[in-house]
Amino acid sequence: MSKNHQKVVLVGDGAVGSSYAFAMAQQGIAEEFAIVDIIKDRTKGDALDLEDATPFTAPKIFYSADYDTCKDADLVVITAGAPQKPGETRLQLVDKNLKIIKSVVEPIVKSGFDGIFLVAANPVDVLTYAVQKLSGFPRNKVVGSGTSLDSARLRVALGKLFDVSPADVQANMMAEHGDSEFAAYSSANIGGVPVLELAKEKGISMDELLKVEDDVRKKAYQIINLKGATFYGVATALTRISRAILHDENAVLPIGAPLNGEYGLKDIYIGTPAVVNANGVGRVMEVPLDDREKKAMADSAKTLEEVAKNGMAKLQGNA
Repeated sequence: MSKNHQKVVLVGDGAVGSSYAFAMAQQGIAEEFAIVDIIKDRTKGDALDLEDATPFTAPKIFYSADYDTCKDADLVVITAGAPQKPGETRLQLVDKNLKIIKSVVEPIVKSGFDGIFLVAANPVDVLTYAVQKLSGFPRNKVVGSGTSLDSARLRVALGKLFDVSPADVQANMMAEHGDSEFAAYSSANIGGVPVLELAKEKGISMDELLKVEDDVRKKAYQIINLKGATFYGVATALTRISRAILHDENAVLPIGAPLNGEYGLKDIYIGTPAVVNANGVGRVMEVPLDDREKKAMADSAKTLEEVAKNGMAKLQGNA
């Protein structure tokens, strides 16, 4: 197989998984794309449907597969898991999805897979931590989608507020992909101008910015209540992370990264900007935080640590 041939395996062909496969087809990333799901017919149907897009996009082989196909994959993307229901928090999904993750990771590792794991199932920070523990992989080789979607939502909201393209907004949501996340306003900028300065010029108060933060936090609930699930945004965020890994970009993206002392935290996956390349997480970019943000980061980490450790203890107790 030539060096420039890349293979991605998607595990979980629900709304997020199939939207991710479609986004990867549209952007022409990777030459081989295998789809694994317990509903075999869906994967076969999706592979047939997706290959019809290739004359208009880029040559790519799509096919339905089993876990043994992971053995020579560059990237395995896990979206498998029970979806969040209206009124349910991401953390409430933890026990059922930890069981699903365990049933997925074991056969992937057994196949001889030695690439990068990218995890998007919820609660994503806890499940990314679980994938690393269950697989025994080096921590840099397990990446979570983290706050990539939340940061996109923040950029959209600030783009509207300041009447600029969201692509030109440099701003991150950080910590848990969930209810304890926060907007890192003290480091946010548009065209090099700090967002807090622009807000002052426009007469936008900190309370208004905190309302934007809260709206971003609640946007998933809004979408789930209206249409049952969120998938286009997260699928495109996953595609962006996949591209950074497969193209060895050294891109700085807000992901679920393993911390080793940054922000005073260890042995945890949490949303922060990090360098993403062919090794997975190249390094964590520790963002300077103000006092409000430091407290929010510490509080969020405490919640995540508790849920992750309890969930893993329960999972191993059931083994």
